Amino acid sequence: MISGCTVGPRFTKPEAEVAKEWRTQGDPRLSTQDAVNTQWWKSFGDPSLDHLVELAYQQNLPLQIAGLRIVEARAQLGILTGRQFPQVQVATGSGAVVGRSENAAASNLVDLSSLAEIDRHYLEYQVGFDALWEVDFWGKYRRGVESGAAGLLASVADYQSSVVALTAEVARTYVTVRTFEVLIEQAQENVRVQEEGYRIAESRFSNGVTSELDMMQAETLLQSTRATIPQLEAGLEQAHNALSTLLGRPTGEVAALLSGPKRIPLAPATVAVGMPAEILRRRPDVRSAELTAAAQCARVGIAEADLYPSFSIFGTVGLQASTAGSASANLFSLGSLAYSVGPRIVFPFLNYGRLKNGVRVEDARFQQLLVNYRNTVLKAAQEVADALTGFIHAQKTLEFQQAAVKSAQRSVELSVVQYREGAVDYQRVLDAQRSLLEQQNNMAQTSSSIATNLVALYKALGGGWEIRQGQPIVPEPMQNEMKKRTHWGDMLSKPRAPEQKALPPSEKP
Repeated sequence: MISGCTVGPRFTKPEAEVAKEWRTQGDPRLSTQDAVNTQWWKSFGDPSLDHLVELAYQQNLPLQIAGLRIVEARAQLGILTGRQFPQVQVATGSGAVVGRSENAAASNLVDLSSLAEIDRHYLEYQVGFDALWEVDFWGKYRRGVESGAAGLLASVADYQSSVVALTAEVARTYVTVRTFEVLIEQAQENVRVQEEGYRIAESRFSNGVTSELDMMQAETLLQSTRATIPQLEAGLEQAHNALSTLLGRPTGEVAALLSGPKRIPLAPATVAVGMPAEILRRRPDVRSAELTAAAQCARVGIAEADLYPSFSIFGTVGLQASTAGSASANLFSLGSLAYSVGPRIVFPFLNYGRLKNGVRVEDARFQQLLVNYRNTVLKAAQEVADALTGFIHAQKTLEFQQAAVKSAQRSVELSVVQYREGAVDYQRVLDAQRSLLEQQNNMAQTSSSIATNLVALYKALGGGWEIRQGQPIVPEPMQNEMKKRTHWGDMLSKPRAPEQKALPPSEKP
């Protein structure tokens, strides 16, 4: 009877449509049979990238904030769990010196002759314990625990989503750094080629073979190419700064971590993408959207419970004694025992308009989160499909770009030889050199696009969060700092029971 019934809706996982297969399914570069690589960044075979990802896990500040939100949710769940037990528990103790008014005392006496016998100055002592327990008849506090448990799991999913986003952003920024380095090297190489062309034009002009126009055209192209290098260097420095922030370090410290060849990371020959339905399980943001809706569903029940009478049991037990009328009083004797106990019923029948609208507010919020869940699933599927399309088409483009660069390099060689021999004018050399630089930049951008689309694909698939399973969500130095201020017990390091139960068997640490 005390357990009673639980009012409010019961949460069921919302339905969300996903495609049966990817439109790019069947492409030899993709595999739907294999599981998504949980350490996908290692497929690039770049030790510098591997090291940067590891550092980011340890030092990234927004990820630490996400971990602290889990700790906050653990403490909040503890508060909600405690509300199922007596809500008001007070141990009291007091002692007072009392001096009674002679007139007030006399006015209350029936026998005025006894006035002289009254001791108007005495001591009072009291020690007791008060408690108030609202019986969770309508499941108000059980719904609170449900909401807190779902909120805790949502914070865990948000943390995992932060891990996925961090990994992808580190990899994307690293690709950007390497792309700028390649573009700078290409620009510098083209400057050397164009300097040679300028020397030829200058020599032919000095010997009276050609007009000054050829020399000026050669210098224009040369200076134009040189002007692109500071712009590329500025972009490289900004990418370094972004990477430093991701690593939780001041700017200027990341250059030492970028050892190794200056090349754009190469994608593996085959990429495992799984089936569309798997993103509902793998993507932490999808799970977070579901759990946030579950937490809100429980809040509807909390609001609805306020519509009904609440049943409470209150009681006081203690010891009371006074020295009035006696030479002494023993506070800790059986005769000093005093107590009271009884039920209390509160029925807010005059507040139905406010309370009903409170239920409507929570229900409207719940419906919003159900819609948000379906929208999150649709966006997740779109992100995977977009990344797949970009990845495959960029690889197809790269094949043509490589051929175009090879042809452009040969054109420059031939045009310079023919110009030196006087067979063609300098315009042919200019056109060939401009085309070479353009095709080289296009190929570098295409290679970069392949890598960034692959990064986006793994992010969209929700890959990488598993690497933090079993690892502390709050760094040990921060744990020590927090423990100096507050007694945390094992809450900073040990997961709560709901966190363990929510994991599939294959994913439990």
